[in-house]
Amino acid sequence: MRHAGEIAVQRRAGVRLDGHGSARVRAEIPEAAARFLESQRMIVIGAEDHEGRVWAAPLTGGAGFAAAAGDRAIVVDAVPGAPLAGVFDEEHDIGMLGIEPWSRRRMRVNGRARRDGERLVVRTEQVYSNCPKYLQKRVITEDLEPGERTSRSGDRLTEAQQKWIGATDTFFVATHAPGLGSDVSHRGGNPGFVEVVDARRLVWPDYAGNLMYMTLGNLELNPAAGLLFLDWTTGDALHLTGSARVDWDPREVPGAQRLVEFDVERVLQVGGASPLRWAFEEFSRFNPPVRGA
Repeated sequence: MRHAGEIAVQRRAGVRLDGHGSARVRAEIPEAAARFLESQRMIVIGAEDHEGRVWAAPLTGGAGFAAAAGDRAIVVDAVPGAPLAGVFDEEHDIGMLGIEPWSRRRMRVNGRARRDGERLVVRTEQVYSNCPKYLQKRVITEDLEPGERTSRSGDRLTEAQQKWIGATDTFFVATHAPGLGSDVSHRGGNPGFVEVVDARRLVWPDYAGNLMYMTLGNLELNPAAGLLFLDWTTGDALHLTGSARVDWDPREVPGAQRLVEFDVERVLQVGGASPLRWAFEEFSRFNPPVRGA
């Protein structure tokens, strides 16, 4: 099925590649993708909750915790807690991102998932790889025993959360288009590339990518979006849900082809969301400079 949102964004961006986008992505899992998936320690998922809010969240496990089961199925030996707890008790749209910061490789899977005990069974509809642009290099230094999670929620960002976001070099964005599924993707840049306007609004640049515009295409049809910021050194996670819109004026932001404005509606901070601890190694050479840095 052709994605009307992607087509609209491509036309606005001046892309003239017939059929370019999710319509060309196959549902089958290539052998190379299956091998990559089985080596992953973290999968980021995105989905719409029962109230129509979109969230992104991490799932972690030992190598092999996510594995292909045939050419159109993936089994993940983990289930999400808050903010996506219970969403997959019945089959539900899901976006998945397998990301390997130490090799700067990543793959995306979109499909339908259902909980089966303490695992997710995913029926794939789109499987494809992404380029390594804007992905910072990190390595795992510790894998701790999962501990007790803590959480705090609100409808705006605290000062500490604003500082966290203002210093980030990586985050994840989930989107959903009714009838076309959910998607989750990565955004990266030098620290400061996400502008914290105030406690309820963020703005980030949209840099040159693969011209498929799967995230922006979904936003064209549904502004609901979820953001995930990880504290790579503590395992804490900051989940935001709200609405996003594209501003086609890049306002002289270095490297930006357009900007994305995000209005915060709900905030959930989870302590101990991941047992993995990561050490930073280097920034992507593709990262544009940050204005004023």
